[in-house]
Amino acid sequence: MDENVLFKDLFDGVPDEFPRINKEFQNGARARFAALRPNGLIANRFLSKNQTVVVVGDSVFAHGGLLQKHILYGLERVNEEVRDWIRGVKEKVANQLVRGRNSIVWLRSFSHDLAKDCDCSMLEHVLETIPGVKRMIMGHTIQSDGINAICGNRAIRVDVGMSKLCGDKFPEVLEINEHSELRVLTSNPLYFKGYEVLGVPVRTMDLVH
Repeated sequence: MDENVLFKDLFDGVPDEFPRINKEFQNGARARFAALRPNGLIANRFLSKNQTVVVVGDSVFAHGGLLQKHILYGLERVNEEVRDWIRGVKEKVANQLVRGRNSIVWLRSFSHDLAKDCDCSMLEHVLETIPGVKRMIMGHTIQSDGINAICGNRAIRVDVGMSKLCGDKFPEVLEINEHSELRVLTSNPLYFKGYEVLGVPVRTMDLVH
């Protein structure tokens, strides 16, 4: 090995310890922080290639959700600035995009367990500002009853908590066909005796208004 080659210290700038994390998990926490921070190995290789907001057909996808201020900011601008920040090209990024409860990745305005706590009128107004879009699909907030819809199928919540840390729930997939119809493919054995498509149990999307 060439002794003149300098290798970047992957843990440079990483805190020696994190409060509220047990001692036995500190090394893992430091490694996770180093890998996922802006310009980190995993962040640069994988996350920087993702879009923060994407419109596919008549659906808009965002991790936590969107407010009108995010739309006015510009979806292309959102994706560009977050991507540059993750790559380490941009030192800072607007808080409304990635930090705080009203940011795109932390928002829960349309993900509450109780439909009555979700602001359907606000959602309607947001969707009206994106041409051709009729529904918002989001994750971030675990849904105890699996993938579900509120606000007349205008808000689709798809985080079912599959990881062991966050619930260890059964995997589910939202299917949107060419006619923009929704179905949920599930591995939950409660639905095994129901209708199946190619051997995959299916449950229909609940219509919650």
